[in-house]
Amino acid sequence: MTPLSIATLRKNMNLSQAEFAQLFGAHFMTISKWERGIVAPSAYQEALLQQFERAVEAKQKQAAEEIKRLLVGAGVVAALAWLFTVK
Repeated sequence: MTPLSIATLRKNMNLSQAEFAQLFGAHFMTISKWERGIVAPSAYQEALLQQFERAVEAKQKQAAEEIKRLLVGAGVVAALAWLFTVK
């Protein structure tokens, strides 16, 4: 993962660098160094990052589908309300 993708992942998880670091048993400065490209995560940490990224993407997709269902449902309700008010 690139430094930018690590920072984006952390932000998408709504975690501070200190909170994110706890997931890896690392110091928050380590996360800062990852995000600035000074050091790279180990292979194990990289695998964890990729798992977190997949989980976040799945949650975002699920949220988008739920919003879509709500909007379609709201559209149906609005259409029905309009039909009942038309004389």
